[in-house]
Amino acid sequence: MEARDWPIYNPQVIEPRWQQSWEQGGLHLASEGGERPKFYCLDFFPYPSGEGLHVGHCRNYIPTDVMSRYKRMRGYNVLHPMGWDAFGEPAEQYAVRQGVHPRITTDQNTANYRRQMTMIGTSYDWSREIDSSRPEFYRWTQYFFLLLYQRGLAYRDTNWQWWCDGCQTTLSSHEVVGGVCWRGHTTVYKREIPAWYFRITAYADELITGLDEVDWPEPIKAMQRSWIGRSEGCEVVFRSEAGEPVPVFTTRPDTLFGVTFFVLAPEHPMVAALTSSEQRAEVQAYMEQTSRKSEVERLMERREKSGVFTGGYVIHPLTDERIPVWIADYVLPTYGTGAVMGVPAHDERDFEFARRFSLPVQVVIAPPQAETLDETAWGSAYTGTGRMINSGIYDGLPSDEGARRTSARLQDLGLGGPKINYRMRDWLISRQRYWGTPIPIAYCEDCGEQPVPEDQLPVLLPPMQDFQPDGSGRSPLARLPEFLNTTCPACGGPAKRETDTMGGFACSSWYFLRFTSPHFHQGPFEPHAMRYWMPVDLYVGGAEHAVLHLLYARFWTKVLADSGLVLFREPFASLRNQGQLLAPDGTRMSKSRGNVITPDNIVLSHGADALRVYEMFMAPFDQDIAWNPEGLSGARRFLNRIWSLYRETYVGSLNATGDDPALNRLQHKTIRNVEQRIEGFRLNTMVSTLMEFTNALSDRHRVGSWRTAAFHQALETLLLLSAPAAPHIAEELWQLTGHTGSVHQQAWPAWDPQLAHDEMIQIPVQVNGKLREVIEVPAGITPDDLQQAALELPRVQQHLEGRQVAKTIYVPGKVLNLLTK
Repeated sequence: MEARDWPIYNPQVIEPRWQQSWEQGGLHLASEGGERPKFYCLDFFPYPSGEGLHVGHCRNYIPTDVMSRYKRMRGYNVLHPMGWDAFGEPAEQYAVRQGVHPRITTDQNTANYRRQMTMIGTSYDWSREIDSSRPEFYRWTQYFFLLLYQRGLAYRDTNWQWWCDGCQTTLSSHEVVGGVCWRGHTTVYKREIPAWYFRITAYADELITGLDEVDWPEPIKAMQRSWIGRSEGCEVVFRSEAGEPVPVFTTRPDTLFGVTFFVLAPEHPMVAALTSSEQRAEVQAYMEQTSRKSEVERLMERREKSGVFTGGYVIHPLTDERIPVWIADYVLPTYGTGAVMGVPAHDERDFEFARRFSLPVQVVIAPPQAETLDETAWGSAYTGTGRMINSGIYDGLPSDEGARRTSARLQDLGLGGPKINYRMRDWLISRQRYWGTPIPIAYCEDCGEQPVPEDQLPVLLPPMQDFQPDGSGRSPLARLPEFLNTTCPACGGPAKRETDTMGGFACSSWYFLRFTSPHFHQGPFEPHAMRYWMPVDLYVGGAEHAVLHLLYARFWTKVLADSGLVLFREPFASLRNQGQLLAPDGTRMSKSRGNVITPDNIVLSHGADALRVYEMFMAPFDQDIAWNPEGLSGARRFLNRIWSLYRETYVGSLNATGDDPALNRLQHKTIRNVEQRIEGFRLNTMVSTLMEFTNALSDRHRVGSWRTAAFHQALETLLLLSAPAAPHIAEELWQLTGHTGSVHQQAWPAWDPQLAHDEMIQIPVQVNGKLREVIEVPAGITPDDLQQAALELPRVQQHLEGRQVAKTIYVPGKVLNLLTK
């Protein structure tokens, strides 16, 4: 080929052409069976609640595409699907702002998302696209609701919940911060609301132990364990003066003799019964005040304690003392029993409360080394263990032994005993909104609550033009007689439908199963396809879903396993969380700030491959980073170098002979490094490895050392290694150099361990300046790879104690020092 015949690199022409060719050729369609291993790679499916993607979203979708393309070249059957989490308030509120029905905006937005995802070169199997707001999907969401109901895991109850007058619906605690809802409304308060719940607490222990079976980031596991909040302790049953039991949970039964007051959460059901007529007005005012505070506000450590005496008393179970009862907002109804025995000498919050209201302090645990004890000199609570004092027959016992004996005595008396408590509460699923999956329940005056029979599913969401709430606190569906009025499934008489809809997390708790067979009509999934593809091998999305979607999906899967529908108990074998991509000024991208950068503009100016390379190269995958336009230009220059290298090599004669042992060794090391860095999701160093290899080839070409068979072999290897990251330019150059078939259907190049062998060196690893381990690594290891290897060492993890590394100091070849926050 003559130089004049070699085309210029024009991604705006190349990329759409290859995207169309791949789609028409079915290049990304998944198929099960055969001898090849399977790989199920899944992104958290997105809310189609905005006008389109920005470059921050691409930081999720591009890396999973790289992994999927790489696995196909490694010989895997790859399932890489995409769909839409289309039900729920985000989509409904977007439709309200646009003044049109959510069906219209959802369809418009999903079409735009699909266009953008194709534009950046993602290799999704679009034949499996799902939409959670379509009856063919939510029919099975209702099916699973009935399964939970039949197993006693779905129930209706009346509890205190966040309510927003602006949103006109219940809200979960994570949607309310500082008394303001997630949409900015300040009209947020607690109301007693009848609602549907899923009994996730029934699986609390397994939700903790199951975390040991999965390859997930440790911070995510820690967040789930903390959210579940398993505590071993003791239930202690106090009684009102009328004889009503008022239980508390404590992890320190050894301090029971130090109780000097008793505190209820303002929402506790016993408040009214324990409030005297003289205190009723003050108690009611305090309850109203507390109803407008978030749990975060109520638990702020530096906030001055507040509370009100109820005028009532409870009876101590072991001493029969009358203990005054207060209400205070630092006690939450969602933890323990919503009641606390006040032990100010040995609990810091109780101590602050007692000091604020001049309540007595009774010391019952003496520190181990204390020879004398001046209780009046204490300026804070002693929260450690020690020797029991002022505790009757338990005086002198070590506190651990005293705790066991106290717990056993309470059990013998029928007034408590050993107990495990969980911070997690059951999952509130009801929403008083229109755009959601209808709950398949009917209410009959004669038969009561009745599930809709499975053969009558789906209960269709009816079209409504006026779908906004009316301020009554009921779902808009309650205004639609043709939906509301039905017949009782049991007796055939008149009945009313449940008008609450399910929150969007119900849909996302099982959608990954539907992708295995989205066109199957006899069940939620075809059993053979589900068994072939599940569990998901790699799941990628934001860490903000650590204790919501991820926890709910794990719960749902365990219920299905116990029902015999699936053979596994954890849905996601491996999880990775991307870091946040910020605007150039370091703030979050948002339309209101005017700093959103769309992939459309970047593809138009630099090309999709440049965007892909930059999104991976900018930083480690899980690190927050600000967008830098100069980095994007650097990615485009890298692609230009590859293009130019091919043009300069392939014009003119190709009579290449001879060998280059050094280049051959470099080629095998590069294959190994790229492979290992993709597998380890270290995509920034994967790109840097490709850049180093390209530079090495360019240097050889510059000095005339390119007319060898080894050089041409290395150049072809570069193309194959670049294909997952920069699929369009790789495909174009593959065709220009006379190859047949797609570059993406070629086998991944193999490497010889002997040729790829590195000289090994030993590097001392310090944590906060103290030597903790010595690691043996290749002499040419990058700082990022060295840090990653060091963080995987058990002794380093032990000394990090769960803390994050804030700064790394590496003296090349000498020492690595990890500094924590």
